[in-house]
Amino acid sequence: MNDERGAAAAARLVLLRHAKSAWPDDVADHERHLAPRGRRDAPVAGRLLREMTFVPDLVICSTARRARETWELAAGALGAEVPVRYDERVYGADPAELIDVLREVPAEVGTALLVGHNPGMEDLAGALTAEAEGDALARMTEKFPTSAFAVLDLHGGWPALAPGTGRLAAFVVARGPKRDPDT
Repeated sequence: MNDERGAAAAARLVLLRHAKSAWPDDVADHERHLAPRGRRDAPVAGRLLREMTFVPDLVICSTARRARETWELAAGALGAEVPVRYDERVYGADPAELIDVLREVPAEVGTALLVGHNPGMEDLAGALTAEAEGDALARMTEKFPTSAFAVLDLHGGWPALAPGTGRLAAFVVARGPKRDPDT
């Protein structure tokens, strides 16, 4: 985990927006499940995290069903056992609330992955980013779609996490093969 100057980053944060969810009638927002496209895309996110060597040491996941399902499918393709904390504070959180959650990450965790929702994930990524690799920031600020993840190298570690303390190392949109034009 080195920044562009070759200095070691104190920690790495991966922000994964949950995969595409369904909108069934008479189902509370917190209990919405993944749509077929979400079930295709979530494992791709896990595979890409593995291939790009962004395997986390700890996962913090929203308690919403679509976020839990996203992590379960991504984890199946990750190829590693990772401890998971399901945290109700992530659901509907704004960037300041998410920063509070992340400041509780133990110091020995080098890479943490947060599975959550928009607009919180996109806003948090933007707030933390002081610098970026290549065109990652432009792509991320254009749109942070479902199944996308941002990778931030943090300067200062978890307790010091604050706006402007990160470098956006990568922004990836995970998409599975499209099977039906209506899904």
